[in-house]
Amino acid sequence: NIEEGVANALQHFDFAQEKIAKLGAKLIENGTLVYTHCHSNTVVKVLLEAKKQGKKFKVNCTETRPLYQGRLTAAQLAKAKIPVTLYIDSAARLALKKADIAFFGCDAITSTKIYNKIGSEMIAIIAKQRGVPLYVATDSWKFDAKSIYGTEEKIEMRSTKEIWDKAPRGVKILNPAFEKIDPQLVTGIISELGLFMRKSFIEALKDNYPFIFK
Repeated sequence: NIEEGVANALQHFDFAQEKIAKLGAKLIENGTLVYTHCHSNTVVKVLLEAKKQGKKFKVNCTETRPLYQGRLTAAQLAKAKIPVTLYIDSAARLALKKADIAFFGCDAITSTKIYNKIGSEMIAIIAKQRGVPLYVATDSWKFDAKSIYGTEEKIEMRSTKEIWDKAPRGVKILNPAFEKIDPQLVTGIISELGLFMRKSFIEALKDNYPFIFK
């Protein structure tokens, strides 16, 4: 029934976040400088778990215009007494300059791409250039099964008023909410199924949810 289904889903989400937090926290050591972009409850759980384990580390995060979700991340980390520095988005290279590791959340994973907040692939490219390992922390249920059949969702375009409420006539504004990240830029995917490269993650999905791939 519906109530049982909802209860099972909530139980799954709680289990998944706890498992991901413990796996992700293993990648953080004393003295680590972590970088993250936008706001991800899953990534915050990873950082809180590392703090709970007594690890001393710092976090650099970017503001994430135009809705500034990065401020939410910074506020939550500060409340937990995790040292955090907030950078404007255009200073992402500086925020990554001395980072030891980067974590992203994830809005969706398809058979070919990883989707996250706009700006993520630009940051992933910088991380790759600087040799900073980048991990995506996500529930396996974020996999888009339709992508198996060559169908992927279009990128959401949000209101231009978020960028410039009263823009001059003749100024065209685009406000994409998300973007695709080339999986080659990602070191690994952390899910409740384990820590995998993308192709191995897809194989793990096949093992755990074979009905999706029929």
